Amino acid sequence: MVEAAGVRVPWSDLPDGVRAGVEAVLGSYVVSAVTQRGGFSPGSADRVVTADGRRAFVKAVSSEANPTSPDLHRREAAVATALPATAPVPELLGVHDDGTWVALVLSDVEGRHPRLPWRADELASTMTAYAALTAEPVSGALADLRTTGEQHADDLEGWQRLHDDPDPHLDGWAPANLDRLVDAAARAQQVLAGDRLVHGDTRADNLLVRTDGSVVVVDWPWATRGASWFDRLCLLVNVTLNDPGASPETLVARWLPEVPADDVDAVLAGLAGFFCDVARRPAPPGLPTVRAFQRAQSDVLLRWLGERWGTERRGRLPREVRETPSAGAGR
Repeated sequence: MVEAAGVRVPWSDLPDGVRAGVEAVLGSYVVSAVTQRGGFSPGSADRVVTADGRRAFVKAVSSEANPTSPDLHRREAAVATALPATAPVPELLGVHDDGTWVALVLSDVEGRHPRLPWRADELASTMTAYAALTAEPVSGALADLRTTGEQHADDLEGWQRLHDDPDPHLDGWAPANLDRLVDAAARAQQVLAGDRLVHGDTRADNLLVRTDGSVVVVDWPWATRGASWFDRLCLLVNVTLNDPGASPETLVARWLPEVPADDVDAVLAGLAGFFCDVARRPAPPGLPTVRAFQRAQSDVLLRWLGERWGTERRGRLPREVRETPSAGAGR
């Protein structure tokens, strides 16, 4: 199991001006801060408590750590402001932005990441959360979001780049099937069209399970408008990544029954090409662990797609996501 874990900056190491800016948003001094694991941001991620007892979640990053990360925080702030009040997401309380450091101050969600390997009840609750987010077409400021296909057009051309500039380390069945992979991925942009809100960064570390079993979706810089099922498919990739014994096809039949098989293939191919292509590049500044995580996802996607296309033999006998006694564990 490959963990989605970046290099965190503790609250105490943030510049004085950043901490003061966050405290101005909260209206009181921070007296306690606990660093949170998970995610790849090269900045801070802390649950904080103020002198007057207020709780919040704060994440801050600088352009010195990674030149693109502050803009991701700014983008997330814009999306968070536009999300419906009823959406299962944290509330944005305020932003500190001094041009170098950007800090987001969000409501603290009392919850934890899903248990891994995934449990059936927590998977169901997560699917419920994504269903709520896609129940209606986007409106208001969210209607101005880029489409999923537009935002990821370059990402979805990974197989074309691998075709033109082969990776000698790419093994398995993929090198002999590059033309088919290129053709399948070329359809992904088209099949991802839609008018629903897409989170676009669906992983266990971007989800919080509350004490009542409901799920909150966090981290929104990659939001787009597109197909309502894209996040559900990405969630199944994460399930399979964290439990090699899970049966992807059983999961697809359960959670994506309305999606044509060719459309699923197109998106799986597009994702696989993206991860295979970027995993061979040097690690971005401040993100030393991200390439290993991307490589692990490429392996899962290729194994899954190979099974769907009959290009490789199946491994372990498939099974559904493991069932766990649900007493006291929510839904």
